Amino acid sequence: MTNTWMDIKNANVILVMGGNAAEAHPVGFKWVIEAKANNKAKLIVVDPRFNRTASVADFYAPIRAGTDIAFLSGVIRYLLEHDAIQHEYVKAYTNAGFIVREDFGFDEGLFTGYDEKTHQYDKSTWQYETDARGFAKVDETLQHPRCVLNLLKQHVSRYTVDTVCDITGTPKDLYLKVCEAIASTAVPNRTLTSLYALGWTQHSIGSQNIRTLAILQLLLGNIGMPGGGVNALRGHSNIQGLTDLGLLSELLPGYLNLARDEEATRAAYLEKRTPKPLRPGQVNFWSNYPKFHTSLMKAWYGQAATPDNDFGYDWLPKIDQLYDGLRVFDLMEQGRMTGYFCQGFNPLASFPNKGKIVSALSRLKFLVVMDPLATETSEFWQDHGEYNDVKPEDIQTEVFRLPTTCFAEEEGALVNSSRWLQWHWKGAEPPGECRTDIDIMAELFLKMRELYRQAGGAFPDPILNLHWPYRIPEAPAANELAKEYNGYALADIPDPKEPGRVLVKAGKQLSSFAQLRDDGSTACGTWIFCGSWTEDGNQMARRDPSDPTGLGIAPGWAWAWPLNRRILYNRASCDPSGKPWDEKRKLIEWDGSKWTGLDVPDFKADAGPDSGVSPFIMTDEGVARLFARHLMAEGPFPEHYEPFESPLGANPLHAKVISNPAARVFANDKAMLGDREEFPYVATTYRLTEHFHFWTKHSRINAPLQPEQFVEIGEELARELGIANGEKVAVRSKRGAIKAVALVTKRIKALKVAGQTVHQIGIPIHWGFTGATRKGYIANTLTPFLGDANTQTPEFKAFLVNVEKDLSELMPHTHKPGEGHEERRRPNGTTRATEKTSWLVRILKGRTEV
Repeated sequence: MTNTWMDIKNANVILVMGGNAAEAHPVGFKWVIEAKANNKAKLIVVDPRFNRTASVADFYAPIRAGTDIAFLSGVIRYLLEHDAIQHEYVKAYTNAGFIVREDFGFDEGLFTGYDEKTHQYDKSTWQYETDARGFAKVDETLQHPRCVLNLLKQHVSRYTVDTVCDITGTPKDLYLKVCEAIASTAVPNRTLTSLYALGWTQHSIGSQNIRTLAILQLLLGNIGMPGGGVNALRGHSNIQGLTDLGLLSELLPGYLNLARDEEATRAAYLEKRTPKPLRPGQVNFWSNYPKFHTSLMKAWYGQAATPDNDFGYDWLPKIDQLYDGLRVFDLMEQGRMTGYFCQGFNPLASFPNKGKIVSALSRLKFLVVMDPLATETSEFWQDHGEYNDVKPEDIQTEVFRLPTTCFAEEEGALVNSSRWLQWHWKGAEPPGECRTDIDIMAELFLKMRELYRQAGGAFPDPILNLHWPYRIPEAPAANELAKEYNGYALADIPDPKEPGRVLVKAGKQLSSFAQLRDDGSTACGTWIFCGSWTEDGNQMARRDPSDPTGLGIAPGWAWAWPLNRRILYNRASCDPSGKPWDEKRKLIEWDGSKWTGLDVPDFKADAGPDSGVSPFIMTDEGVARLFARHLMAEGPFPEHYEPFESPLGANPLHAKVISNPAARVFANDKAMLGDREEFPYVATTYRLTEHFHFWTKHSRINAPLQPEQFVEIGEELARELGIANGEKVAVRSKRGAIKAVALVTKRIKALKVAGQTVHQIGIPIHWGFTGATRKGYIANTLTPFLGDANTQTPEFKAFLVNVEKDLSELMPHTHKPGEGHEERRRPNGTTRATEKTSWLVRILKGRTEV
């Protein structure tokens, strides 16, 4: 989220696309209502369903699920055709004038460099032309045929209004109204803010959905502006914290990366990740990568991490490929992963193709589930009327259930969509034998370390050398961890600007990531959190709601990373001379000697307008990217690709490539994709206000509000199928089938797409076979096991199904356990779901020797 929830009130136009804020984020949605009431903002909703957000929209545009890039690319074409862009912003703050190599190209759905065998791109042709000094060539006049702006114009030229409406199913008159409303913000005193959620990310082209909107916002000059930005609405704080703290397989805390196999030395690792500026004198923030990484290693390994051992670089794992959730379960199903810790996660309900997940879990030797609730994953062997090829008597997986506390039963910080770290205090004691995740993991670590000390091992160094300075080793306190994440000085830190002056004394908390060093004199668990717990105390616990600007900054409320900055890239809220584009939206300004304002300048404080430094200091170009030369897996410009299960069976833009050519699809899952003949209807999943993910179905208050699985079916489709409102129906995909109550509704209408009628249905996700709601089916029984090329997020929002009244025989899963593998590990046996008597629980309770 580049901006904040409170900042939404500053917008003149609000685009909600890929989300349903009124339903999934009802508290935050108040700021949309405030913008409409006080700022006369226009609300645009683009969604397959007329949802609760659409009910208060000024414009609602229906769309076929999975065609967002086509929709937005057409808007970009409209802006360029009608000269509705903020020219001074685009010229000064984007790579519009950068000249791309002559051998770069795009043809028939593929960019140059594609390898048909690996399904990956060689991106060498996607680079800029450079001069003898290695700096990118720039055409300030924007006339060069290969400058980024002209390449963008050429790329989106195919997305005419007629073509877009033919692909998306959006009526032409509505589409033009949306284009006009968005174009109205191409002036300095009007802004558009965009809100999206999993409706964009959960696609095989999810990352490019967001990229397309970022391009649009840059052309309008809306990045860095109050009331602007590209804003992800987090479903819950765990998601923001997950990426901040690097819990994805390839990440380290603070969005640093794990090394690859080929990066055998720390020098090679840092060389690859410390980019050189592409413009003379440009500040490149990632040039600080060595400081961030070294300080992290000192936080983890303390005195054991020294220059002589490359600060423990060899103790970190090196990855040969991404071990994301999809790959983990694919390996598990092959029998190549035999143990799994499932912490705060319910993959049986939240991962695609339930049949495959059951098969994978059935092949484990042990499964550890750490959760406050009894989840479907912790009882994965159960069959509730649904066909399963895996029988309970054939499963030998030993299941250990470790009950954990809920957030209100512990102290700590939550990170919300606005990047705010807000401290919360313990409100209640946990029931029974529940313990915090920290306590469980700490005690397990201490027992493992003792085993390594006693018995050795193939590679004990990463365990034995881990720094563990907590007052109670088996129960680290939340404040201890928070201070460690913030960072502290291990030696006196001299002031580089004033010789002889000490910037931070040894042992003191740091106040800014600018104080980090790469010589081992600072320790910091997460550089983006540096400043959250300083010598002045816990900044996350602040509760001063004062808002002097009236823009919703409230700098004394909690703490926002980085450095308590509320709006990212806020230097771009001023013109090149340092004057705010709009005086009524003044965040910061240049006073002649420094940047001032109530928000923390996203810029070097003393780098004035004449310094030659551009605002987007997180990129090596110093400018925002309309053309992403090396970041995206499937291309430097977004391109419309059909969902892998398409109701068209073809891509109207190019016959050669139908779906994302770089997407994550495993060999054994290709046969599990359905076609439009057998499965003629498009399905999408979503959430309800009455339930929070898969948790509140355990609540006796929430359960009666939405007691069982239903599906939304449009009136026209219901008439064709003879289905009445309230009847039970079967919904089938290539992966399996579920039973549900039919909700016949006006909210989903048939669309005219490429000369044919396309029906869509909506499937909420919240039910399963644990909790207080009626026992039933899991929506992700239906979804395909494949993912986005960049993040590997599964494609939950666009897939094909059939809907039938006949419930006599649900279609069996055609995905056989271990299919495609020569050997099944367990031909028979019994289920052993062991809790208090398990070896793991006894270890954690200290009741036995190992």
